[in-house]
Amino acid sequence: MAKYTSIGGQALIEGIMMKSPEKTALSVRMPDGTVDTEMLKSESLRQKYKILALPVIRGVVGFGESMVQGYKAMMLSAEKSGFTDLEEGEKNEKDEKKESRLVNIIMVIGTVLGVDLAVVLFMLLPRLIVSGLQALFNTGFSRLVRSSIEQLIKLSVFVLYVWLVSFMKDIKRVFMYHGAEHKTIFCYEKGLELTVENVRKQKRFHPRCGTSFMILMILISIVFSTVVQMIFPDVYNVYWLWVIVKILLIPLTCGVGFEVLKICGKYDNIVTRIISAPGMWLQRLTTKEPEDSMIEVAIIALKACEPEIPDVDRAVDIEK
Repeated sequence: MAKYTSIGGQALIEGIMMKSPEKTALSVRMPDGTVDTEMLKSESLRQKYKILALPVIRGVVGFGESMVQGYKAMMLSAEKSGFTDLEEGEKNEKDEKKESRLVNIIMVIGTVLGVDLAVVLFMLLPRLIVSGLQALFNTGFSRLVRSSIEQLIKLSVFVLYVWLVSFMKDIKRVFMYHGAEHKTIFCYEKGLELTVENVRKQKRFHPRCGTSFMILMILISIVFSTVVQMIFPDVYNVYWLWVIVKILLIPLTCGVGFEVLKICGKYDNIVTRIISAPGMWLQRLTTKEPEDSMIEVAIIALKACEPEIPDVDRAVDIEK
């Protein structure tokens, strides 16, 4: 008998962040080979304001909080692992301040460029390609076909991007830690002792993964975009208005995607397997088989945030 758990994680630079409803732990492999574990503040707005814990709304809030906390955890892991250290000598206080400012500036620039690139790749490019195809074949596509082609292009761009970055050495190691995170959570959910040997035997593809969430958001956006075009056909013809509509649909898409992902992680049947299939397939790119040292880090992080009283009432059979 295995148990459903809401424990999740995030692969970092030479480390892993594990998060349970009560605790959040960040474990990083230090340059000297030891593992440093730090407990992070994990109070959620959903705990303070009940309205934010309602279905769909909680997904939007949770996604935003995860983005903020994930960014902070990634920067902290980079610092602890020595990834951002100066090449020569020890850093003094002045060097650290300069480096901190430089990293912040780079991240801000990267965020701005990332948003611009996302607009071009996921909004402008699909529309231009569809317009080009219509001109090429001298015909007009139906709303359903037009929306489907655009979403297929978005999905293709996303998969291509993930595939390309997976060849980068540092990203590959992050993906290996991602595999260690999934294997460790599976081991915990099966009620097995958290040892390197037991964890190594587990699968590295988990239905409650951020990768699956991204795929779900794209697939759900296909449905919402098509419905909007069917109800308001003239909106698509005004580009700036269509962009606004797409942006306004993001929170709804995010919230619904969160609920669907939660269901897929809790229940194992033919429907949830079909829904999870695209995300599980993409995890073949975003997760890699980890080294034993990475599994050790994942185990330490999970044990640090493990609930003191296991929620046995929610035990369900999730064996596959």
